[in-house]
Formats: sequence, C-alpha cells, structure tokens
Amino acid sequence: MKNTEINVPLCDKCASETGSIFRHLSAEEIEMLNYQKEYRQYKRGDVLYQEGNRISGFFCIHSGIIKVYKTGLDGKEQIIKFAKTGDIIAYRSVLSNEVACTSAKVIADCKVCFLPSEILVSFIKTNPTYALELMRLACHELGEANSIITDIAQKTVRERLAEILLFLVHDFGLDDQNYLKISLTREELANIVGTATESVIRLLSEFKTDRLVELNGRKIRILDKKGLEKISNILLKA
Repeated sequence: MKNTEINVPLCDKCASETGSIFRHLSAEEIEMLNYQKEYRQYKRGDVLYQEGNRISGFFCIHSGIIKVYKTGLDGKEQIIKFAKTGDIIAYRSVLSNEVACTSAKVIADCKVCFLPSEILVSFIKTNPTYALELMRLACHELGEANSIITDIAQKTVRERLAEILLFLVHDFGLDDQNYLKISLTREELANIVGTATESVIRLLSEFKTDRLVELNGRKIRILDKKGLEKISNILLKA
C-alpha cells in the first residue's frame, strides 16, 4: 500500500530516533522506503511469518516486541532473539533467497513496516555503507547464536536463567520499581533458556528465596543484579 496516512511513521525520523540500519541511506533511498513500505499493526499472539514458508520481504519494528524462534521436532520452541524498536527481522532469508529459517510471533502489541525484498537487494547493490552495516549486523547476530549454542552446551540451567535475566535487563531495561519492562510467560523464559518450564518455575522460586528477584505474576523485579552476575559468570557492560 502507498502510505499517505498521517499515523504512518516516516523512515528518516524513525531511523534517527532508533539508530536503525536505515540511517545509512540517502534521502532518495529513504523516500523510496516511505513509498514502498506497508505499515502493519499486530496484537500479542499474532504470527508475522512461519519457519519453512517463503516470504516476499522483511520487517522493521517501529514499536512492540516480537520473539524470533525455531521449532524442534517435538514442537518445542527455542527462542533465538527478541526484536524491538529499530530492529529488522527476516532479512537473512531475503538475502539468501531461501524459505524462512525461523518463525516470528508478537509478545507485546507492535507496529511494523513490511518492506519488499527487492528494495533490500537494491540498496545493497547501490549503497556500500548500508551493505557493510547489514553484513556487520548479520555477523553480530551469528555471534549471538553461537553464544546461545555454547551456553546450552556448557552452562547449567541455573547459570543460563541468571544470564537471560541480565540480558533482558540490558536489552529492555527496568521500570522505576526495578521490574523488567518485558513481560514473559514461564514457558517463554524456558524457551530462551532451553529447558523445561518446570525447571524455570523451580529456579525462579529459588532466586526469590535467595532475594535475587521478586515475582508478581509474569512480572519479575530484579533485587540483586550483582548476585545474578555472580551466578551467570558474566559481566554485562552498562
């Protein structure tokens, strides 16, 4: 659709505010984005695309949170990442001209822009700076995936859960009462950690007893960040 609606975000403003990869585009390329993108709104539980399907473009997140995951043979999800404002998803399938290797589902109501695959390929061919930044982004995400594999193989579930809580603090922040700004089910937490839901429930209860966290339904309040860092064996940068 051609975007003449007042409430559709403009790419230049969005890119500068979020630091998205589109900040490396020229004014003419930004105008092309504004003209060709399709603005969409989704509710929690909506699926943007599914693993194994061929998709004709990629998504830029304007607001909300989307989980990107793979599904095992037993139907269990392994969450790869959370996409938030300024992130792009599904671009690797576009670049490789392959079916989607992941699925994407909304966990917090979101607004996204869908961009046709042709525009991504066109920018890569004509804008070296954009192409280099896209390659760096792909390499960074590959490094994160390798870290997940290493953690699952070498760390205990307790260490991985503490590490995931710290990453959520780092990526989404805390509110004025030290609650995580992202709300996840116990099953979703388990699907990030790579364990059974029952194990996450038991370990969160232990963390609560040890005064590391406080639980209020899905909401998790961080009480002792340094204690979680000690358990996880990592130290996140501020």
